[in-house]
Amino acid sequence: MAARSQRAGVAAALLAGALLALGQAAEGPAAAVPHRRFEYKYSFKGPHLVQADGTVPFWVHTGNAIPSADQIRITTSLKSQRGSVWTKTKSIFEYWEVEVTFRVTGRGRIGADGLAIWYTEEQGLEGPVFGAADQWNGVGIFFDSFDNDGKKNNPGVIVVGNNGKLLYDHQNDGSTQALASCQRDFRNKPYPVRVKITYYQKTLTVLINNGFTPDKEDYEFCAKVEEMVLPSQGYFGISAATGGLADDHDVLSFLTFQLTEPGKEVPIPDAEIPQKDKEKYQEEFEHFQQELDKKKEEFQKEHPDVQGQPADDLFETVSDRELRQIFEGQNRIHLEIKQLNRQLDMILDEQRRYVSLVTDEIAKRGAGLPGQQGQVSQQEIETVVKTQEEVVRQVNEIRNSVADTLRLISGAQHPGSAAGVYETTQHFNDIKEHLHVVKRDIEHLVQRNMPSSEKSKCPELPPFPSCLSTMHFFIFVAVQTVLFISYIMYRSQQEAAAKKFF
Repeated sequence: MAARSQRAGVAAALLAGALLALGQAAEGPAAAVPHRRFEYKYSFKGPHLVQADGTVPFWVHTGNAIPSADQIRITTSLKSQRGSVWTKTKSIFEYWEVEVTFRVTGRGRIGADGLAIWYTEEQGLEGPVFGAADQWNGVGIFFDSFDNDGKKNNPGVIVVGNNGKLLYDHQNDGSTQALASCQRDFRNKPYPVRVKITYYQKTLTVLINNGFTPDKEDYEFCAKVEEMVLPSQGYFGISAATGGLADDHDVLSFLTFQLTEPGKEVPIPDAEIPQKDKEKYQEEFEHFQQELDKKKEEFQKEHPDVQGQPADDLFETVSDRELRQIFEGQNRIHLEIKQLNRQLDMILDEQRRYVSLVTDEIAKRGAGLPGQQGQVSQQEIETVVKTQEEVVRQVNEIRNSVADTLRLISGAQHPGSAAGVYETTQHFNDIKEHLHVVKRDIEHLVQRNMPSSEKSKCPELPPFPSCLSTMHFFIFVAVQTVLFISYIMYRSQQEAAAKKFF
């Protein structure tokens, strides 16, 4: 019994020691969080990304790359394009982290060739590896769109290292040289794709945000390479290329951060900038400020009516324009339904007046006929009145349905897209066209099928066509209108359900 308790005590002690060791191992990485500092000389981000001469500060672009105010289009969606952007100076820090935001969009189901993010000892301004030079010394993170080897593992992300002597294996999509990889589809996403690449203590980690959510921090693990030795100083770059197939490769931002190990002295920001450069930048800033003040004064002289208003209020943003288009579309739908409601009211009033005239006419004819003919006329009156009352009831139901639809659209809190507005407007135009077609077809059908001897028996009322054609017309109008309004409401429910789903 004592031996058993002794063994239990030894086991408990071993278990406690193991748990303590695991706890210390778990606390180690958490405690070793590096200091993170933004490096503006190795970064770019819109708006106002380019200068007046079309260049990006601290960066150089080559090939088919096109900088703009909000982004850099590395390649356009044309065949056989190559482009790249690189930092002008080498980094002076050992460990780093970059956050890259980009879009890869194309009209085809398959795109090509892809995009690459670089950290190399020398600038690979142009070459065959996604628009950059081969035999680089450093690392490349490749976003490969096209499946060259036919293994159906593209689009994918591949990490390839090189010591300056290897040639990239295009035929196998770099699979024979990949240090790590993951399969991710980064083409044609609703939001920009974001990539976070961290090199710290000889470990390279790649996290990716697939672009399905607006949450910028929704990263997931993609790849990790341990014991990776990179040059202590190097150039950052991003390149892209197209082939027989083509995509637009747009880079929205490239943010670089210096990572410093805990316990080490954090470098002073001003110590990295020489005094001559500081004076040059200050002089450029003052010159720019003076030019801006001159332009403001000239604008105020040319436009005295807008003095005191913020300059941003004079321009319409993309979101403001989309919101205005949505409201304009809703107003158009509102007016169309109101017009349809007025037309139904007119039809209802005309139908009531016509019922009254027909009833009076048949009553007059029945009063002038004796006996049996009077009874037959009374039956005809009852039949016509019941039929017309049914038509009036159906028209009232249609009017109520249109009124309900009008209230729903007037009180909508979540406006639809411009495409939905256009489709709804087209539905109302189709209703109008079908009403005219139905009326014309029914008139031709009645005129063709009625015997010639019976055509003159209908009461002659100059403002109206034959009573038979009018009755059939309104029945078909009621049926067609109910069907079209039901279809419109069904489509609206489907679109609302789709919006909730996405």
